[in-house]
Amino acid sequence: MPVPRAAAAGRRGGIPEATVARLPVYLRVLTALAESETPTVSSEALAAAAGVGSAKLRKDLSHLGSYGTRGVGYDVEYLVYQISRALGLTQHYRVVIVGVGNLGHALANYAGFGTRGFEIAALVDADPRRAGDRIGGLDINPLDDLERIVKENEVSIGVIATPAAAAQDVCDRLVACGVTSVLNFAPTVLSVPDTVDVRKVDLSIELQILAFHEQRKSSGVSAEPGAAVPDAVRATGVSA
Repeated sequence: MPVPRAAAAGRRGGIPEATVARLPVYLRVLTALAESETPTVSSEALAAAAGVGSAKLRKDLSHLGSYGTRGVGYDVEYLVYQISRALGLTQHYRVVIVGVGNLGHALANYAGFGTRGFEIAALVDADPRRAGDRIGGLDINPLDDLERIVKENEVSIGVIATPAAAAQDVCDRLVACGVTSVLNFAPTVLSVPDTVDVRKVDLSIELQILAFHEQRKSSGVSAEPGAAVPDAVRATGVSA
């Protein structure tokens, strides 16, 4: 699910951005616990499963007004609701994917969006030869129809999976249509108004960060994950 632009960093709705970035991880763990009919979970167990310290987890959850019960822990179902509400997942969001190459094709076929409140409403591609092809039960639409598709489908979020050279133009058109949340898979930084939130997903950057840590481990240097590269991480919009 998305991290807002650096220009809008700080707090959203009273919750620090670093906490917002961790909430989906807690939610994933809690959802698995709920599915296994686990009624409660301690902060230590939840923190370990999420890969964070228990003190940090308790502080994060305190921003939601959830403090758990001493000796019992957190009510799993209620915490799932609290985090879902904080993330806006109790609402329904319609998504358009622009760029239906290999990555866009995989995203269109991903079944997990629907269970989290996101509906892939439309697929768009610049190649006119793709128009009418069906993926995941949806027809691919020509790029010329983007504005009409966004309006007719009441799209809330735009996913850009185009080549880098086309990404800014696509983003500009989405913003002009009123889309204020963009998930960008294109290997480029997008320029958007302060009112638009962009989350950039760059797998090559993630691999480079992992390579950094592999190098540290092979040379016998231990470091807390992410400690040596916070500036690079922030600059690219990638959240640790």
